[in-house]
Amino acid sequence: MHWLWVIIIGLIVGVIAKFFRGGNDSMGFIITIILGIVGSVIATYVGEMLHLWGATGFVHFIASIGGAIVVLAVYHVLFKPTASS
Repeated sequence: MHWLWVIIIGLIVGVIAKFFRGGNDSMGFIITIILGIVGSVIATYVGEMLHLWGATGFVHFIASIGGAIVVLAVYHVLFKPTASS
């Protein structure tokens, strides 16, 4: 059951991050879920290591969105869609 919640929250965070970033994203929902999960893990790890917040809380969700936006930006730098003729 835990993994189901991880996937659902990853999808929600990924969709919100794509909304805030804007532009035309042609990636599918699997990449969106992975993006949300990775952003959540990075934001939670950094926040807890810097003692910015405790182990749980709503601030984790907000930080997860920020982490997913950063991961999305890195994804677009690394895997830029190329124009085909």
